[in-house]
Amino acid sequence: MIQETRQHPRRGIELAVAAHVVVFIVGVSWAFGGNADWVRMPISAWGSLGILLSFAITAGLGSGGRANSSVLTWAWPVLALNALVAASCLTPGLRAMAFESGTLLVPVHVDWWVPSAARPDLALRALWLFDGIYFSCLNVALAVRSRRTIRLILAAAAANALALSIFGIVQKAFGSSGIYFGRVEVPHPQFFASFVYDNHWGAFTIIMIGACIGLVLRYAYGRRGEGFFNGPAFAGVVAAFVMAVSIPLSGSRACTMLLVALAGISLVHGAPRVSRALRFSGATGAGLTLGMAAAALLAAGGAWLFAGDVIQARAQKTGEQLAAMWAAGGIGSRSVLYSDTIRMALARPLFGWGMGSYPVVFSMFNTQESKIDHLPVIYHDAHSDWLQSAAEIGLAGTALIGFAVALPLRKMRRHRVGPIPFLLLSACALVATYALVEFPFGNVAVVLAWWLCFLSAVQYSRLSGGADPAPPGE
Repeated sequence: MIQETRQHPRRGIELAVAAHVVVFIVGVSWAFGGNADWVRMPISAWGSLGILLSFAITAGLGSGGRANSSVLTWAWPVLALNALVAASCLTPGLRAMAFESGTLLVPVHVDWWVPSAARPDLALRALWLFDGIYFSCLNVALAVRSRRTIRLILAAAAANALALSIFGIVQKAFGSSGIYFGRVEVPHPQFFASFVYDNHWGAFTIIMIGACIGLVLRYAYGRRGEGFFNGPAFAGVVAAFVMAVSIPLSGSRACTMLLVALAGISLVHGAPRVSRALRFSGATGAGLTLGMAAAALLAAGGAWLFAGDVIQARAQKTGEQLAAMWAAGGIGSRSVLYSDTIRMALARPLFGWGMGSYPVVFSMFNTQESKIDHLPVIYHDAHSDWLQSAAEIGLAGTALIGFAVALPLRKMRRHRVGPIPFLLLSACALVATYALVEFPFGNVAVVLAWWLCFLSAVQYSRLSGGADPAPPGE
């Protein structure tokens, strides 16, 4: 009776964490991926509930929760980042001056070794949003003790991505000129589903496909050994296919390449397991070979049927861009943007210009002008999350983010990684690599999906020791 009394509150907090992160990712993804100014405040407020849950979980670690107290050590880099951003807000890097009918932001001299924020208000808002996302996802590692609960969280997130994919495909079929069938105008035609930018949709979906394929491999033999086609695995394959089709259909060329890479990783890692599961389900060797070949042809044909026109158009544009780069002898304006961002980072290498400062400060380093009216080309993002991080929070802040990733990964070295953690981490690694040359983490939904799947992978591995579930009959 005493043991039941102790376990009940723990189970309640576990369910609260699961419900909170599921509502979080569903709400953010449908709210334009979090990339509308007016949704940032509600998103940050919901993330604050995650911070309160972290406090509640931490307060309960002293009674029956010691096993997960080591997870708290993973948070020290983020707490140190909070201290760094708070210190930077004490020294504003820009001063507002009235000029005619407007306001000018004038740089203030600050020694490079002093933490400073160009706009403390922007820094605090960006930190609030990041903390809400990080601690909401960390709660999975702090409170969730059941692998089944983690699988339910991942299944709900993948189902949400599937619903968004179907919504986006239907929207494309109707030729919508804006989000929600044209009701919401977008600044450019490169949108998909509820996401303003196709590359953000692609990065988000890559992570969700990783979660979906991980679940497929986990349930390859069925829930109770009923076989591949009678269990949830086959439905997961169909869901992953629909999500995969949405990436080239959205027009995202880079994320289509990431999709090919993820498919290759999935085949190498999962083909033996699926093959054994199909044999267990009664498939013969010849039937298995013919069936997999037919499935591959049907998948390729279906993908081309849905996205062939978009793939051809984007391939033609890629060829034109490559020809222009070859003629110019470089990668065009992107190389200038990177060079200017590096100059911005080198001006304050240790602590940067302040969290969220890039759109405000970069104009002082921007050397690009429009060829038509010779006005400066405006950039809100550096199109490289790694460079933008160095420019905003410096080498110190960027290293702290790296430590926030490295500390949990150290816990996984002792175990063989099972299919779910492996696919989650593979998808996260692909998106993090992509961030070298694009800005997927400029999208709130991508940041949330990344931390949720990364920390879920680590916790799932800790709970299972990394072992795959044994196939039925073994």
